Amino acid sequence: MKLWSILGNSQRLDGGAMFGNVPKGMWEQWITPDADNRIPLACRALLVEGLDGKNVLFETGIGAFFEPKLKARYGVVEHEHVLLDSLAKAGFRHEDIDTVVLSHLHFDHAGGLLAAWAEGKPRQLLFPKARYVVGRRCWERAQNPHPRDRASFIPELLPLLEQSGRMELVDNAHSFTLGKSVRFAFSDGHTPGLMLAEVVIPGGGVVFCADLIPGRPWVHLPVTMGYDRYPELLIEEKRTFLDDKLARGVRLFFTHDVECALARPTRDTRGRYGTTEEMPALVGMVA
Repeated sequence: MKLWSILGNSQRLDGGAMFGNVPKGMWEQWITPDADNRIPLACRALLVEGLDGKNVLFETGIGAFFEPKLKARYGVVEHEHVLLDSLAKAGFRHEDIDTVVLSHLHFDHAGGLLAAWAEGKPRQLLFPKARYVVGRRCWERAQNPHPRDRASFIPELLPLLEQSGRMELVDNAHSFTLGKSVRFAFSDGHTPGLMLAEVVIPGGGVVFCADLIPGRPWVHLPVTMGYDRYPELLIEEKRTFLDDKLARGVRLFFTHDVECALARPTRDTRGRYGTTEEMPALVGMVA
């Protein structure tokens, strides 16, 4: 197998929202905000080439589906569909992807499934050959969102996925599409049924941390986002998650960390978690 980090469209979001109840004097030491208090965020996907003969893309980022007004509101930086350009630089087209795995259906993780916005044109689903692997409870949440997170979903995306006839809903450790090659675990602190995908590799795998741990600053247990539904639950889930990955030698793949794609978790003598062996990008890394 070969692993690639694939950048999608980037965002700039309010630092206070991204760091919850962490004081600005602390979080701005980790990420420098701009004059509007916004911090830069990546929307990074993981591409695994040759996973049981398949090209598997874990997430698609935010994409370029927003109309101009909403694009500005949600801090999307680029106009073009960056994910498609990044795939091309790695030697792939969206038509080459056999499976797309989605941790959940918030727009900054699933928006890249859609073609770029064009005035007067209907939504178009990309990845025409791929099977879409989605957590069952994430799907149910997207169909019946809470008022607090209703704006986080793309209503037009759901019927397109359903009508494709290529969607698999998952509620166990393994999917029919990917078998034993990918192990799934689930978390409820950020959103109900968040699906955490681990690529099984002898000697230690790679796990897509999604919004359980968006980047290195959020490895610290008390650090949560204002977007998290149940912060205290998320902290306990994060502790269990990190202890398991430490015990089994599994590396962490970050979607929102601008400077780091992959790292190993650490824990010091005081029980504080951190990272080491940080890699800014994966370019055909042999697993």
